[in-house]
Amino acid sequence: MSPRLVILFTVVLDLVGFGLVIPLMTFYAESFSATPLEVALLMSVYSLAQFLFAPVWGQVSDRVGRRPVLLLSIALTALMLAAFASATALWMLFVFRTLHGAATANIATAQAAMADVTAPEDRAKAMGLIGAAFGFGFTLGPFLGGELSVYGLTAPIWLAAGLSALNLVLAWRFFPETRRPGTRSERRPISPVALGRALAHPALGFCILLLFGQVFAFAMMEATFTLFAEHRHGLTPSSVGRLFGLIGVVGIVVQGGLIRPLLRRLGERPLVPAGLFILALSLALLAVAPSGLPLMGAMALVAVGQGISSPSLNALISRAASADEQGAVLGSAQSMSALARVLGPALGGVLFTQFGEPAPFYFASALLVVAAFFAFPATARAVAADPSEAQSRR
Repeated sequence: MSPRLVILFTVVLDLVGFGLVIPLMTFYAESFSATPLEVALLMSVYSLAQFLFAPVWGQVSDRVGRRPVLLLSIALTALMLAAFASATALWMLFVFRTLHGAATANIATAQAAMADVTAPEDRAKAMGLIGAAFGFGFTLGPFLGGELSVYGLTAPIWLAAGLSALNLVLAWRFFPETRRPGTRSERRPISPVALGRALAHPALGFCILLLFGQVFAFAMMEATFTLFAEHRHGLTPSSVGRLFGLIGVVGIVVQGGLIRPLLRRLGERPLVPAGLFILALSLALLAVAPSGLPLMGAMALVAVGQGISSPSLNALISRAASADEQGAVLGSAQSMSALARVLGPALGGVLFTQFGEPAPFYFASALLVVAAFFAFPATARAVAADPSEAQSRR
């Protein structure tokens, strides 16, 4: 088995393990008498641990190598999933969920290992494969989690732990050390100063804020939808898993087949506000859609809006950043996205608890409408700063 396959398998299993828990998280936590806010915070602590540990794993892998870091993180993933399934108190869910997030923050190491074994001219394609593995794992995880929940709420978690144990065996057997002596990746620790500089960027600051808002709104929906589906529609974990699986399938179709020709024909400037408006509309529809086909249609529309806005924003930020600031700008954009995945679920839980079941969707929708209007001047600035656009005007 080639190192690339081991890396991709690791990413898929990390996301499958994350996704397996999504449809049943609410039901499992409520079996420990968790409140809606505590359920949402279980999502936040996972993302917070990833936010803090992703650069840590990357830096450690620069010093000691990719192999020991991947092996350790995979082993910890299996252990924390098993502990999560064996928990007997709510505080244990928080502890093991946080440690699980820290363990699966190995994406930085996986990307560095993929870069180690890939020629420079092929690295964009290799990182695209990691992105595809990411999407596949997130699509498969919630669906499997929902279907397996009929055998007990812990059954999907035990499956995820078993798959991680299998992944550890395969990585131990087939994954060699890929770091060449004397080489270092460009991973940097999270720096408030760097984030401040990126947000103050004259051309890209607003685009990075738009990315934060878009991820914030989606994470808020993701964290509270199961609560909403249970309390408003009386859905089971298997039904919720199928709905999240629908988001994944539609997202793959949009990002895998539609977004590239749309970007070539229209460019990022009109697609960013269009995607944000579609996402805003879909979240508002989620709040009022009845069960059945209308709810499925609203969820599919969520995937369309997400599938258009997210890659368009990321592509625009990458294109408009100059060659000497690519690393800093893109790293700051990723950090802002990670921070949004921490804060979005937490606020969603507060809104759900204090203002009612549809409140997180209405808030997220309103936020995205405001973002869509700001997207027009923000994308105009970014397009004007694009070096290729400047070259074509000469």
